[in-house]
Amino acid sequence: MKTIGVLTSGGDAPGMNAAVRAVVRTAIDCGMTVKGIRRGYNGLIEGDIFDLDIRSVSDLIHRGGTVLYTARSPLFKTEEGMNAAIENCKKHGIEGIVVIGGDGSYRGARDLSLRGIPCVGVPGTIDNDISSTEYTIGFDTAMNTAMEMVDKIRDTAQSHDRCSVVEVMGRRAGFLALQCGIAVGATSILVPEEEYPIEKVIEKIRKSQATGKKHFIIVVAEGVGGVEDIAKKIEEATGIETRATILGHVQRGGRPTVRDRVYATRFGYAAVQLLNKGIGNRVVGMNHGQIVDYDIYEALNMKKPFDTDMFEVANTTSI
Repeated sequence: MKTIGVLTSGGDAPGMNAAVRAVVRTAIDCGMTVKGIRRGYNGLIEGDIFDLDIRSVSDLIHRGGTVLYTARSPLFKTEEGMNAAIENCKKHGIEGIVVIGGDGSYRGARDLSLRGIPCVGVPGTIDNDISSTEYTIGFDTAMNTAMEMVDKIRDTAQSHDRCSVVEVMGRRAGFLALQCGIAVGATSILVPEEEYPIEKVIEKIRKSQATGKKHFIIVVAEGVGGVEDIAKKIEEATGIETRATILGHVQRGGRPTVRDRVYATRFGYAAVQLLNKGIGNRVVGMNHGQIVDYDIYEALNMKKPFDTDMFEVANTTSI
């Protein structure tokens, strides 16, 4: 391949810029020209495509968000949108694309690959819910951001003998909630993967009260939701003043951690090496600390197990 494109799609994640930087510099080292595609598949449809060189990705590795911008593209799911994207690839001489994003982005990469534009997916989402990889770009930064925010909430909860119910991101997966909950010593952690009735939460609070504990943190994944209702039920049942907090998009922002910068760089490098060999319709990921790649179909059909052992650790140590 002589020319490849790179885009970021779906929700932004800290470390995406580091991945873009790695893609550009690895491709140039391989003798390729690189095109940046703004706002994901929308940019591919609209032709918002520009040249990238070594210096254009300087001072990116430490920046959050994505300099390529990102968007979700319903139009790309139609034949009209797909055809426009392919025509723009031909117009700009793009022979392959590195797609940085989640499962939805992978499906778009699969569709392009089937139509003759080889693509390689790079896992980028703070939820860590891509089944084909143990780790996704942005997860570590988001966990640390959520932990810092909950630590601050704990200070005021302790000062007022309150219970704080905190919602963290994770619409379909509780990986972020689980690890953040362990890190902050949450009394209970509620995730989509495990049924945990509010009665059990209240029972645990009462048991902790009996040992002298006076303030409590409940971490709730976004997919469980209803934090205001949970807080109300806890206060009614225990008499403890209870507040609900939704952390929201603050978890997406901020400078990526060392882990996110390093893994993003490794993923970006691996993706370009595949395209340099003429290999597309793949996604890169991590398995037991090693960079691996899978067919996109295989990757999309994988199921990521929830760590029930870690959930048990959380419940046992949060008395």
